Amino acid sequence: MKKIVVLVSGQGSNLQALIDACQQGRIAAEIVAVFSNKAQAYGLQRAEAAGIAAHALDAKAFADRVAFDAALADAIDRYQPDLVVLAGYMRILSPQFVQRYAGRMLNIHPSLLPKYPGLHTHRQAIDNGDSEHGTSVHFVTEQLDGGPVILQAKVPIFPGDEEDEVVERVQTQEHTIYPLVVNWFAEGRLAMRDNAAWLDGERLPEQGHAAD
Repeated sequence: MKKIVVLVSGQGSNLQALIDACQQGRIAAEIVAVFSNKAQAYGLQRAEAAGIAAHALDAKAFADRVAFDAALADAIDRYQPDLVVLAGYMRILSPQFVQRYAGRMLNIHPSLLPKYPGLHTHRQAIDNGDSEHGTSVHFVTEQLDGGPVILQAKVPIFPGDEEDEVVERVQTQEHTIYPLVVNWFAEGRLAMRDNAAWLDGERLPEQGHAAD
């Protein structure tokens, strides 16, 4: 069975969705450890409650981002993971870290990439009058939120929507599609080649496979 390490910075709702999917047999893999850059991250408590090793590393204890990422990678590698999953991990990764896990690191981003990379995606979508928003699962590359998209899910934005309503809609989709994509990887169906995502031997289009 393949082994997964998850990185979190906060509440860890996507982590919980992955834990649940593993326990229910919807992901053919085991989460062997969870790491956070914040000792108070609730995601660590979620891991402990599920009997998963939980670790926090304090970035302030390291000289710079490269040093922190090197220590984090060494700690991750003790678990020999097949896949590293970012689930609300809010630090920008060093090129060295990204290269170390090239082709076996996934992220979920709350927008329909390439639209709205970075932060505050829901507010941007509302302020710009968008009628739809969504979430994207992608391979991680050195370009922030710019790796090959694997799967997207769209949600509507209705006139008068508050931000928390849009967030809830997006997160509901995230909790569905992230376990699905992680399982594709665990089953050996998903790969990154030539800076593109490939599923079942077919190159996916630029915005991945849309799950409407």
